[in-house]
Amino acid sequence: MLSIHKGLCMSPDINLYGVFVPTFFALLLTSYGLFRVTHRVLAASGMYRHVWHPALFDIALYFALLGVCQGVFEALNR
Repeated sequence: MLSIHKGLCMSPDINLYGVFVPTFFALLLTSYGLFRVTHRVLAASGMYRHVWHPALFDIALYFALLGVCQGVFEALNR
């Protein structure tokens, strides 16, 4: 069972079968999974040949995906 517990002064937690997981941790894991898929697609397409610094590109891509996941989460919980 997956539900979201909203306290008065706390950020919402995600309840995974009785284990409360912080929302930010769940967003980190979700964005990491999306990053791995996106990284493989970009590497297979040869996009990294056009990138000056692949490590900087990867960290920027990860934080962009984290921001998108956070925005989607907030939009769904309004």
